[in-house]
Amino acid sequence: MEKILDIIEGIAYEKGLPIESVADTVKNAVIKVAKESLDSAIHYDVEIDKKNKTLHLYQVISVCEDSNALDTKNTIPLSEAKKHDNDIKVGDELRYELSLEDMSRSAVNALFKELEFKIQRLIETQLFDKYKSQVGKIVSGNVVRTDNLGNTYIEIDEIRAILSKKNRIKGEEFNVGQIVSAVLKHVGIDRQNGIMIELSRTTPKMLEELLKLEVPEIKDGDVTIVNSARIPGERAKVALKTDSTKIDPVGATVGVKGVRINAVSKELKNESIDCIEYSTQPEIYIARALSPALVISVALEDKKAIVSITSEQKPKAIGKSGINIRLASMLTGYEITLKEINHGAQQSPNHNAQEAPKNNIDILSSLFKE
Repeated sequence: MEKILDIIEGIAYEKGLPIESVADTVKNAVIKVAKESLDSAIHYDVEIDKKNKTLHLYQVISVCEDSNALDTKNTIPLSEAKKHDNDIKVGDELRYELSLEDMSRSAVNALFKELEFKIQRLIETQLFDKYKSQVGKIVSGNVVRTDNLGNTYIEIDEIRAILSKKNRIKGEEFNVGQIVSAVLKHVGIDRQNGIMIELSRTTPKMLEELLKLEVPEIKDGDVTIVNSARIPGERAKVALKTDSTKIDPVGATVGVKGVRINAVSKELKNESIDCIEYSTQPEIYIARALSPALVISVALEDKKAIVSITSEQKPKAIGKSGINIRLASMLTGYEITLKEINHGAQQSPNHNAQEAPKNNIDILSSLFKE
């Protein structure tokens, strides 16, 4: 094949593929077609002459002991091989070039079909690896259509991704041509349709990635997102921490006059976002997670938390339709139960410090002692 290297370089450039990968694909395709059109039992090898930019097909025959020359097509006895080269030894190979020009027209057509198929698979593999590495990251693309089921199809570079109705914030509607950002949730390969990409705007990961984009301290690693919880389009909570004594993780995330957190909220259809500082003490962490409510104490029983709270603070802890306590449980990983007490109950025998369980903690004072 004349100037095969030029063809390989042209394909690699056009498709954005590594030259080595395209070269290997061409070699394997030639060997496959040779086996199908010449002799399937023969061992073949293909070499590319970089100087002349040509491709050569060889039959490879191994030199063996005279007594082991059973495979007459792929082995040659040492005594016979020495007639060609007196210095040859067992284990060496003899290579005979085969003319590609002798291939039939049907074989040439089969070769081009095989190359087309293999190059397409190579492109899909590269794209799959590219998008697989971006799972959990935000990607953007143009809306190309929506269907009757409420699914939105978004074109991201070379691939058409799907943003299903269940992965869309309630009430969101997108128009054709609109640029939409979402988290890459899943990448798979379908035999008929090729690469399938699933997007989501409802996962907590979407909130975290938006915060990384908006807050330099989070992007740089000075502030860490420990966990987040969302009820998409309504409310979210995010727990933050820092190892630096010079940085206020909540203040840095919220920004001056709330400019940073408001930008994130706007992208999430004005979702209300609570930022709290993480604590290694679960009692304090749970109390902060229930903000804006102020709690009296937290008692832990395995993964359950019994939170003592006044009647005035209870509605704040629960939140509208129970949203605040649900998010606090999702954020901390504890099943939270509220225990309502009266103002004077803290002085009663049943609630004094001496009779309280050892894992009870006075949250209000501990918030300042931590």
